Amino acid sequence: MPKLAQRMGRAKPSAIMVVAETAQRLKAEGRDVISFSIGVPNFLPGEHVYAAAREALEHDSGQYGNNRGANAVLDAFIGHLGRLGLDGYTRANCATGVGAKHILYNLAEALLDEGDGFAFATPYWTSYMDIAEIVGADIQLLPCPPEQDYKLTPAQLDAALAKKPKVFLFNNPSNPTGMVYTRDEIAALADVVARHPDTWIITDDIYNMMVFDGVGYHNFVHARPELRDRVIFVDSLSKTYGMPGWRVGLMAGPESVAKAMTVMNSNHITSLPEVVSAAAAAALSGPQDVPAERCAEFQAKRDQVVAALNAIPGVVCPVPQGAFYAFPDISVAFGKSHGGKVIANDVDLCNALLEAKGVACVPGSAFGEPRGLRISYTCPTPQLAPGLARIQEFFAELA
Repeated sequence: MPKLAQRMGRAKPSAIMVVAETAQRLKAEGRDVISFSIGVPNFLPGEHVYAAAREALEHDSGQYGNNRGANAVLDAFIGHLGRLGLDGYTRANCATGVGAKHILYNLAEALLDEGDGFAFATPYWTSYMDIAEIVGADIQLLPCPPEQDYKLTPAQLDAALAKKPKVFLFNNPSNPTGMVYTRDEIAALADVVARHPDTWIITDDIYNMMVFDGVGYHNFVHARPELRDRVIFVDSLSKTYGMPGWRVGLMAGPESVAKAMTVMNSNHITSLPEVVSAAAAAALSGPQDVPAERCAEFQAKRDQVVAALNAIPGVVCPVPQGAFYAFPDISVAFGKSHGGKVIANDVDLCNALLEAKGVACVPGSAFGEPRGLRISYTCPTPQLAPGLARIQEFFAELA
């Protein structure tokens, strides 16, 4: 029997989806499970998005779309960039994809040859590692432990870029930690990037409208406009607009990169569907009240989550200022036991927590930080307090 390609030996399922599917299976079996695992926003977009989709259905052309993306989507995205203070982009600088993950994968294919350096900080979103391994990149990790609030320092970045990786991937606000870089922190990192001209910079900033405490969203291009020639901005409708199932990702960057992404689309997906494009354009250009309301709601949930976690003796949770994740250091539990089962590591803790209390979280080792675990607090509000109480009970019962 013929063999699969060697790259399939490097490919593996998403660790986040494995946990989420386990929680769904237990629920189907009748277990009382509260899931803090998958990063689904759990709200729906505004009615104007559905109205645009219905209108597109009524006037469906039945034709292929543009490989780069429908003009209405590109123009709406350019307007969104302008609201973020990222002016000067044109359609030629932009491209669409089937979600941000598709955009990131295509960027890896377009920018990296096998063996090229690919640098990113830990904790990282699990797909960064998966994509890097599939394309055969030389992965260069930049550890950012809880002691430095999971944030990259200029000295770390300087040392990493001195090795001349082909691509540096930066995530702000962060998944899995929810941490957000301030204007001054971005400016300091941008100064470092400016000194190393041989590296492409991808900014995965899909939570740019979910920022708390008035910190604001900041990009390297804000601080150093000359970096526009190397910075590739990645965005998505999934989290901001409650549209994960619509699968719309977007990028803005140098024309050569946007053209490469368009060529990739011509060979992969051809184009986004017409109805999806209409909904995407409406989300980006229409009323922004739903994202604003949800941002305020998530900030209130953040406060509740962090207070509950930091009330557990020995647990330390840096305060996230964006997205909808908390990433506590739970290493105080290692070496202890629950119900006679020893908790040797983060995976043991998550398994025991799910079995004993019916709470699903993703172990931190899936994100490259084995001392933590990721809590996604997008569950229905009535489930949040009971879920947090179960976590507190679990730690109180450790022997």
